[in-house]
Amino acid sequence: MSKRTWALIAALLVSLIYGVSFTIAKDVMPAYVKPYGFIILRVTGATILFWAISFLGPKEKIQRKDFPRIIVAAFFGVALNMLTFFKGLSLTSPISAAVIMVTSPIIVLILSAIIIKEKVKFKKIFGILLGLFGTAFLILYGKSVGNATNASLGNLLVFINATAYGFYLIIVKKLMDKYNAFTFVKWIYTFGLLMVLPFGWSEYQEIKWALLPTTILWEIGFVVVFTTFFTYLFNLISMRELNPTTVAVFIYLQPLFATVFAISLGKDELTLVKIVSAVLIFVGVYLVTQKQVVSKQ
Repeated sequence: MSKRTWALIAALLVSLIYGVSFTIAKDVMPAYVKPYGFIILRVTGATILFWAISFLGPKEKIQRKDFPRIIVAAFFGVALNMLTFFKGLSLTSPISAAVIMVTSPIIVLILSAIIIKEKVKFKKIFGILLGLFGTAFLILYGKSVGNATNASLGNLLVFINATAYGFYLIIVKKLMDKYNAFTFVKWIYTFGLLMVLPFGWSEYQEIKWALLPTTILWEIGFVVVFTTFFTYLFNLISMRELNPTTVAVFIYLQPLFATVFAISLGKDELTLVKIVSAVLIFVGVYLVTQKQVVSKQ
C-alpha cells in the first residue's frame, strides 16, 4: 500500500479508538477516578511509553528555536485538550461529547486557510458540511447514551477541546515536516505532563487503588495505551502524508463509532436515524479525502 493509504488507515484507527473510548472513559469517571486524576494517569503513562520507544527512532537533535513550538503544541494538544475533554465528558453523555467534537474540522479548515494558506475548494467544504449535518442529525434525533450531570457546561468544555485540537493539528504539522515523530512527541508529552500536574495531582492522590474493580483497571489501561499512546502515534503518521483538514475530518467518524460500540454493549439501539447519519458522515469523509488525491500535498 502507498504511504497515503497507510495514513488514511491510521486516521481511521484514531477515530475508531476515540469512538470506543467515549464509553470506556465514562465508565471510569467520575465514579472511580476523577477527571483530572485520570489525566495524570493518562499523560504519565503515555510519556513513559513515548520515551521508551524514542530510542527506536532516528538520532535527531531538536533545534532550540523549535522548542517554543513544541511547548505550544503541548499546551493545545495535551494540556488544554485533555483537561477540557475529560472534565467535559464527566459532565455530559459520551455521544454528545463525540458529536460536539465534529466542530473541529470546520475550525481546522478556517485555521488552515488563514495560517498555512491551504486552498479550500467547494468539494472539501461540501464534504465537511455534509458530515456535520450527519452528526447533527444523529445528536438531535438519535438516542443519547449515558447520564449527563451538567450537559451545558460539559458540552462547552468539549467544544473548547475541539478548538484546542484544531490548533494542535496546525502547529504540529510544521514539526512533522522537519523531524521524525519519535524525535519530538516525547517532548510534547513531557511538557504536557508538567502542565497538567498542578490540576490533577490532588485528584490522583484520591484514587483508591485497592477498591478499583479489575474491569476498571483494564479500562484505565486501554485509555493510557490505546486512546493516548497509539492514537497520538497514528495521528502523527497520518499528519506526515495528509494535510490538517483531511486528518480533522475523520473526527466525523467518532460519534458513529461511539454509537456502534454502545449498540454492541446493549446501551443503544440501531434506528433509521443512525443509518442515515452514518451514510451522510461516510459520504462527507469520502468527498474530503478524495479531493486530496488529486491535490498537491
